[in-house]
Amino acid sequence: MRDSIPGPGSRAEPPRMARTMEPLAKKIFKGVLVVELLGVFGAYFLFNRMNTSQDFRQTMSKKFPFILEVYYKSIEQSGMYGVREQDQEKWLNSKN
Repeated sequence: MRDSIPGPGSRAEPPRMARTMEPLAKKIFKGVLVVELLGVFGAYFLFNRMNTSQDFRQTMSKKFPFILEVYYKSIEQSGMYGVREQDQEKWLNSKN
């Protein structure tokens, strides 16, 4: 029983649980990083598509109006005005 207690000169082994958690933490970090990068590229693709296609903005207005509203607000914040009005005018004229 005395042999199992480490003495002042012996080195205690680090807990094994810490070693097994390290690869798991790396996997989680890599997974979160991949998800974040996909989100950034997806947002860029969506913004670029809405910025270049009025027809796509019309589709977005029917399916996801809240995303289109974020697009309009962001371009108005950057100083580009009149896009919303041009879209609404074209969409009203195309119905007639």
